[in-house]
Amino acid sequence: MSSPLRISLAKANAPTAAQLADLGRRTFHDTFAATNSAADMAAYLDANFGPELQLAELQDRDNTFLLAHMQNELVGYAKLHDNSALGLAEGQNPTGRLEIERLYVRDDWQGTGLGAALMRGILALAEQLHCTAVVLGVWEKNEKARAFYQRFGFREIGQHEFFLGQDVQTDLILRKGMAGR
Repeated sequence: MSSPLRISLAKANAPTAAQLADLGRRTFHDTFAATNSAADMAAYLDANFGPELQLAELQDRDNTFLLAHMQNELVGYAKLHDNSALGLAEGQNPTGRLEIERLYVRDDWQGTGLGAALMRGILALAEQLHCTAVVLGVWEKNEKARAFYQRFGFREIGQHEFFLGQDVQTDLILRKGMAGR
């Protein structure tokens, strides 16, 4: 019997963009609203999760979206960016580095293994693309996410500023080297 979980590449179309905008907005709010001001949260959500912006991101050739559907319902997704310079010194070559810009799972699906399934999909894609490393930024205060990434072999290599509305926060930059590269 096959699993009802389906992970697939996103199609660059308006219905997918609308789904990503809704799920991205909802999961970001559910995860961070309690620890940030309402004004900063609203500003960030408005600036980052509109259907038009999601469609532009879907159409960008440097982005790849993995969608997690459970019984035809979108319950999580990952946004990946090719050749990321995150964590590199200025002038270093970013070729072969895949950045996880978002790995979002709906609250009611957290703890089910869905995030791990998405991560396995990301790492398999990184292998197929012959990436040298996978990198990401994670809020320094998000202990749950940090522990999740550590279980997959990500290690801290630096930090950078993250702007949530007017609030300047610190994201830790994590990296996982890919085998043999």
